Amino acid sequence: MHLTTHRLLLREYNLNDCQAVLDYQSNPDYLKYNPWDRRNLADVQEFVQRFINWQNQHPRTKFQLAVTLKDKNKLIGSCGIRMRQVGSHQAEVGYEISPLYWGQGYATEAARRMLHYGFEVQGLHRIWASCLAENAASARVLKKLGMQQEGHLRENRWMKGRYWDTLLYSILATEWKKQQS
Repeated sequence: MHLTTHRLLLREYNLNDCQAVLDYQSNPDYLKYNPWDRRNLADVQEFVQRFINWQNQHPRTKFQLAVTLKDKNKLIGSCGIRMRQVGSHQAEVGYEISPLYWGQGYATEAARRMLHYGFEVQGLHRIWASCLAENAASARVLKKLGMQQEGHLRENRWMKGRYWDTLLYSILATEWKKQQS
């Protein structure tokens, strides 16, 4: 599966992607809002292999794609939608972009393309997302996508020796279609 945007190619993962993923997942800025304190090649190989395994599911419910710069063929992140079960009418969208490329609209561009895929191809009714409340940049991406905040879960996630608040967002197919017209 390949999805394109103006600047990006979202494509299936392969094991050759591990070093590029390790490069950005080892960045301290990336690690700040993720459960890991450090990453190594074995961790990343397991991470990438999970997405490769999802490619072979029939019927497929999880679509996690490598985000690459179209003009440079450079992997800079990941974006996908994940349904909990076959026949589900809702999915979670998630994304991560290398800190070297933050603030350039790539997360929004990739996630917008995944929302299009979810609503227009998969026929979903609702797509939701969550982010740590302290991750203001991620919350801004979700708002730019037209998602509405549904909740603020207080200290619901234990990570890195403390509790973190989580924000929940969603967008409905009707809201998506209205944005597109």
